[in-house]
Amino acid sequence: MRPPTIRDVAERAGVSKSLVSLVLRGSGPVRPEKRDAVLRAVAELGYRPNAAARSLSEQRTRTVGVLLDDLRNPWFVELLDGLNSPLHAAGLHMLLADARLNRRMGHDLAEPFLDLGVDGLVVVGTVPDAGALGTLARRIPVVVAGAREAQPPGVDVVAGDDEQGARLVTEHLLGLGHRRIAHLAGHGAVGALRRRGFETAMREHGAEPLVEPGDLTEESGYRGTVRLLSRPERPTALFAVNDMTAVGALSAAGELGLRVPADLSVTGYDNTSISRLRHLWLTTVDTAPYEAGRRAARCLLDRLAGHGGEGTVHLAAPALQVRGTTGPPGPAAPTPRPGEGRPGVRG
Repeated sequence: MRPPTIRDVAERAGVSKSLVSLVLRGSGPVRPEKRDAVLRAVAELGYRPNAAARSLSEQRTRTVGVLLDDLRNPWFVELLDGLNSPLHAAGLHMLLADARLNRRMGHDLAEPFLDLGVDGLVVVGTVPDAGALGTLARRIPVVVAGAREAQPPGVDVVAGDDEQGARLVTEHLLGLGHRRIAHLAGHGAVGALRRRGFETAMREHGAEPLVEPGDLTEESGYRGTVRLLSRPERPTALFAVNDMTAVGALSAAGELGLRVPADLSVTGYDNTSISRLRHLWLTTVDTAPYEAGRRAARCLLDRLAGHGGEGTVHLAAPALQVRGTTGPPGPAAPTPRPGEGRPGVRG
């Protein structure tokens, strides 16, 4: 049995094929009773539009490429949730690619999206090549979400105010009485801004900033914390560049026999679902990833509609979320050594 066609829908609804097309595209003035008749016929016949044929006739695929810096990051997953809703409402579908895997295999990051003829591209996380992105933006609409690298012409950027967020969390720790505060840092422009906010706040309060480099992962948070807590004068508080790094810090502190927050305060950044797990209940900075995704979608839809210009930067105001991993510094305690406390320290 052949699948129903647009002609079958038109005959069932008693309207023309062109009116059926208007209803299915959601465009043009159509009387409510005619629209209802078409939608009823579509449901009764089980009609599904031919996406390939529609792409040829409209000269667009109704797809949006989404290039993720690292699909393992839970902040990106929450942003995707916000991104998908407006795009889906506009009849667009997302095609995802993990830039981390593409880099590892030596693949071009954006070329596959161009080969598929996507209508636009959203880059989520660290921008791989700002120059190439600018060239790409001359071919299709491009929006960057969650990154703060140099903005190419014609590209909108949606992100959080990372420097201000880092100041908020650092001043929270200083306000609790901490002075030996270390920052588990990250790479890229976002990592640099969070580090700068931390260092500025520390120096404004007459405290010396201590920075331990890292790569935004749980493992780097763990190893960096082991190194920091092995110092002769260990920090009494750690500000991790993101929630994943903070999880590694909490693991290291527990294995070294330190209680959080009685012996060590720990904060994250991003307010991901991980930070809200009851057994972690992590103090962190809310960057509203869902709303960032929605705003990125609106920027892309504006550009698809022919609006946009040179590109703008949209910064969301950060908000501190105080939970159970921060408190005043406890009494001076001897520096723990790897292997003390719980077994299984990875060193």
